[in-house]
Amino acid sequence: MTQVLAARTADAALRARAGSVIPGGMYGHMNVAGMPDAFPQFFTAGEGSRLWDADGNEYIDFMCGWGPVVLGRKDPAVEAAVRAQLDTGDLLDGPSPVMVDLAELLVEVVPHADWAMLAKNGTDATTACVTIARASTGRRKILIATGGYHGAIPWCTPRAGGVLPEDRAHLGYFEYNDVASLEAAVAEAGNDLAGIIIAPVRQELARDQEMATVEFARAIRTICDRTGAVMILDDVRCGFRLDLGGSWEPLGVQPDLAAWSKAIANGYSLAAITGRDSLRQGATGIYITGSFWYSAVSMAASIATLTQLRDTDALARMADAGRRLRDGLAIQAAAHGFAVRQTGPVQMPLMRFADDTADSTLARIWTNEAVKRGVYLHPVHNWFVSAAHTPEDVDQALERTDDAFAELSRLVG
Repeated sequence: MTQVLAARTADAALRARAGSVIPGGMYGHMNVAGMPDAFPQFFTAGEGSRLWDADGNEYIDFMCGWGPVVLGRKDPAVEAAVRAQLDTGDLLDGPSPVMVDLAELLVEVVPHADWAMLAKNGTDATTACVTIARASTGRRKILIATGGYHGAIPWCTPRAGGVLPEDRAHLGYFEYNDVASLEAAVAEAGNDLAGIIIAPVRQELARDQEMATVEFARAIRTICDRTGAVMILDDVRCGFRLDLGGSWEPLGVQPDLAAWSKAIANGYSLAAITGRDSLRQGATGIYITGSFWYSAVSMAASIATLTQLRDTDALARMADAGRRLRDGLAIQAAAHGFAVRQTGPVQMPLMRFADDTADSTLARIWTNEAVKRGVYLHPVHNWFVSAAHTPEDVDQALERTDDAFAELSRLVG
């Protein structure tokens, strides 16, 4: 398949303008400065499973806004709920009744939840969970898996610029899926252990995803019960995509607190904290807030999103699309002579080349060729599948990724 991209004149002009008024030209996880050359920086539209960049190039999108889009962009039911709420009001001088409606829905669909609080970003939610754990226990130490990502704020950001040792003075670390390492960190924290925060899946850049074992998940639950520490599930990335009630529900493990965001409102900015009754007083006593945390529009979008996830086959469609994509890529890789590893949940897949370099050279070339052909994938971060990805979408994407494999084979000889 020949290259489908239009000339990048609009994107180049926007990058030049951004370089004058935005530090570094762009920042954060959506900065493509270090990405292969075919990746656009700016996008102008999205619908369903499709995305258009500033030059009008169309992509079958397997990043879904880096996770928030779970039903597909411009989902009719979500957009109708947004318009109806906009007609009434968004930011008022107090929350809209929709806040209570959403909290009730979260308590209904999340088995461990006796209450819910709402915020804006995943970092808001994880930080609130840590704060509630400390307030509820009167202890200081929080344990985190080495390399685990829980947000972009000094206590947890993966980049050390501007971070003081004091910001992390009461954090302890253990290895994911390693019960002995976890027990050692618990012993070191001693009677000052406030909580353990853990992601449902180990998802670090440029490495295979690692599903939690039942033994490991249950060990965290047992340790928290034994010590009186708070078990915090950081379900920001996985939540509402793998299981409506929480990503460790299939393992039979429920947390005391959970942090949610990304897929909670199909792309509208919202986060949530859910917790058990035993932590209600601690949650009541802390002070967290934000000028935009009470946006009624995002809450209306969330109700429409969660209702569809509950009442339709959206979760099953995502899993089917993810399996179809994964199976197709496995066949293609083998046909072109490449050994690959596909890891993580099928709804959040990642493919890595077995013989790749430390800086993921093969993955970068292959995803660059896929992007040139209108399939938006990431070389080192996990991808996302939405309920809008039809079998036809996946098959069309696979036609193009097959061409990307062929080009990779030609380029690397």
